Amino acid sequence: MAKSEFLKAQWKNLVMLNYEVDAAILKPYIPAGTVLDLWEGKALVSMVGFMFLDTQVLGIKWPWHVNFEEVNLRFYVRYYNGTEWKRGAVFISEIVPKSMIALIANNLYKEHYRALPMRSSIIAGADNHTQFLYEWKLNGRWNKLGATASNELVDIKPGSPEEFILEHYWGYNGLNATKTMEYQVEHIS
Repeated sequence: MAKSEFLKAQWKNLVMLNYEVDAAILKPYIPAGTVLDLWEGKALVSMVGFMFLDTQVLGIKWPWHVNFEEVNLRFYVRYYNGTEWKRGAVFISEIVPKSMIALIANNLYKEHYRALPMRSSIIAGADNHTQFLYEWKLNGRWNKLGATASNELVDIKPGSPEEFILEHYWGYNGLNATKTMEYQVEHIS
């Protein structure tokens, strides 16, 4: 039997800002049955901006909802299923420019989406660097997440914070105080 995919998309032009926070700040967001996944004893939070491209929901490319920006705020947890630890992400907030995405995700899957005006730019520089900028408008002001990155590819080193962030293949969403939804995230090269 073929595996059913609810959502399939490319994540392109990813900008990720990772920082340490006091673990107590995350406590209200930890879904039932999961525990914080710490890197070297530190609770990390990531703010991520990227382009959702070639998006399909239930195998369908919905008009005007195929390519769009997203900015999200997430942290990392582990879940023990009785035989192994699974490592995953919990989303505190997700911003998209399309109201329908927020409506469906929030009502069907108890996600934390918000639809706001968004814009983005990716500028390739002549100096082997690219500038990425994601913006969203809240209360009349444009907010920004951006970075200038080298175009040189570097291998992820074992035991590095980059490996820690990447090695989370599950999503967890607290449905209520005792129930948690789990979903798998496949990283396809």
